[in-house]
Amino acid sequence: MIPVVTTARLRLRPHTPDDIDAATAMWADRTVTRFTGGRAFTREESWARLLRYTGTWDWFGYGFWAVEEIESGSYVGQLGLGEFARDTVPPLPLVPEVGWSFVAAAHGRGFASEGVRAALAWADANVAADRTMCLIDPANTASIRVAQRCGFAAVDPVVYKTTPSLRFERMRGASAASAG
Repeated sequence: MIPVVTTARLRLRPHTPDDIDAATAMWADRTVTRFTGGRAFTREESWARLLRYTGTWDWFGYGFWAVEEIESGSYVGQLGLGEFARDTVPPLPLVPEVGWSFVAAAHGRGFASEGVRAALAWADANVAADRTMCLIDPANTASIRVAQRCGFAAVDPVVYKTTPSLRFERMRGASAASAG
């Protein structure tokens, strides 16, 4: 069963088929995708993404949540942990990868930091891995700040699908002050 995690303003909950319209709209917005491939995703690709997120929970015991703003009940994004088996140069370690994406209207409101912190607190208590990682486009300064606020530290550059990225790692229980 996929847990529900709540914060002061957000509800991290399982994705449902009803999320497809909001997820498709988010992934079709180039403001959202400019650092994740730079193109809009189709409804079919968005659907496959939701299925992958749900399947990750079955296989690994963790995955991605849909993120709802509690006050409005609106779908504002998705975040969580995954095992994406990315072909990168150099190869990535086999540790859970943390990711987050939010609708453009949610940018700059602190939702990413709030939600990622909650997901990491859940992971620290429920996932056996001693560390997590994330990949971020070097130009995505907002996500780099989120990662640092959540205890991640830059480790090394990698190339994924010919695109340079930075790999960040966080040891279990790390806070921003201990990320170095």
